[in-house]
Amino acid sequence: MQNTSSPRRFGIVGGLGALGAADVFFKLVKALPARSGQQQPELIFEQHPFREEDKPGEKTASQNGRKLYVFDMIRQFESRKVDAVVLPCFISHTFLDELQAEIRLPIVDLMEALHCHISHRHAGVRRLGILTSDHVRAKGLFERHFTAAEWDLCYPHTAIQRDCVMPAIYGPDGIKAGHLQGRSVERLAKACMDLLEQGAELIVPGFAEVPIVIDALRERGIPILDANRIYARHAVSHEAAAKARPFKVGVVGGVGPAATVDFVAKIVRNTAARRDQEHVKLVVEQNPQIPDRTENLLGDGPDPTIALYSTCKKLEAADADIIAIPCNTAHAFVERIQPYLSIPVVHMLFETVEHIRKYLPDRRRIGLLATSGTVRSGVYHDVATKAGFELLVPDEEHQNLVMSAIYGAQGVKAGFTEGACLDELLRALASLARRGAEVVILGCTELPLLLKQDDAFPAGGRTVVILDPTEILAKKCVSLRDRANA
Repeated sequence: MQNTSSPRRFGIVGGLGALGAADVFFKLVKALPARSGQQQPELIFEQHPFREEDKPGEKTASQNGRKLYVFDMIRQFESRKVDAVVLPCFISHTFLDELQAEIRLPIVDLMEALHCHISHRHAGVRRLGILTSDHVRAKGLFERHFTAAEWDLCYPHTAIQRDCVMPAIYGPDGIKAGHLQGRSVERLAKACMDLLEQGAELIVPGFAEVPIVIDALRERGIPILDANRIYARHAVSHEAAAKARPFKVGVVGGVGPAATVDFVAKIVRNTAARRDQEHVKLVVEQNPQIPDRTENLLGDGPDPTIALYSTCKKLEAADADIIAIPCNTAHAFVERIQPYLSIPVVHMLFETVEHIRKYLPDRRRIGLLATSGTVRSGVYHDVATKAGFELLVPDEEHQNLVMSAIYGAQGVKAGFTEGACLDELLRALASLARRGAEVVILGCTELPLLLKQDDAFPAGGRTVVILDPTEILAKKCVSLRDRANA
């Protein structure tokens, strides 16, 4: 039941045929239940300059401009918290699936409205006469909703379609040009008679403009539906649920740039897909200008909190469902910004420790190779300790080697992936292994560019498990997408 304390808000897309849209708006107002004050449902009619093709209804007419116009209008409605969109344009309903795949806001389905009405009010009718444009007919819009198993559709003969139907709507003396009587009506009447001669029991308009002159046609005894009135009543009486849009992962990029590319590659590699459309939808805000996290945590660098928050808000505005930050050190700032976000940041550090708890429960001593900022922040220590693990970090000498491997002149942030940086990292790794580390976390997202995840890596005369948090984060994001789509 409709919640009367929160009246619905309808957004009506105008501009695709000013007269037809205005007629639907008028009939929508009449169809709304009478309520007073704030309980009256809200109608937002938006119409902006939109130049149609000279004959947009032609079979081969490009609809690119129309598609983008409608999409932009719906996105505006989304920002205004509209509950449902009314789209009074049959041509636009030929690409309804394309629109609905990119938005969550429900569009009231015009063809569903006609199907429901005819099924219930004209249950005995089997042969429908369709008055629509060449483009709509070529797209098979009516055939998709009125199947051959239940209905027999007929259209005006070719000459009638060319000389009567299309000029009645699109001609210089047609309805779109403001001519609501005279030749436009005569042409439509002739087309209707052609359909009746073919055995049509009921005529269904496939133009929003035809119902404007419906009284003149009915006066001639033509059994024709008022599609605009049916659509308006359907919009009011049916609760349209928000459509499920493809799950989208938002990525805070640029921290650092190469690590971002590595993370996205891991998302792709860990996705079971047979074609492009089965891969995870991503939006990446590549912002290498976010202040260095380590410099701040060590006490002498600018605070990256606002830049991280701003980047996350952009991802939020881009309809991301979750946020991934492929930067270990940045997670020291997540608690500052998460309360102000409406979508969750998938916590890479927590997921890494959870991975150890789940798959390596007998390994209790965990080594950490990370920036001095990550080490000093204690974020890994907090998560590991709560899970019952002992965390080992390099001594000062070997921590300096880790920092050199990351930030040095020949370090990974400078674009090097072998040579001195790798040697320095291996020396620090061996030191942790000799101190008893059984699992070593590559706790800086640049380090997996030097070493790969490995279940049995020889170091310091022992064998250790090397974990790549970026890989674990990528798999978690893929699993969240798969769970959402299940």
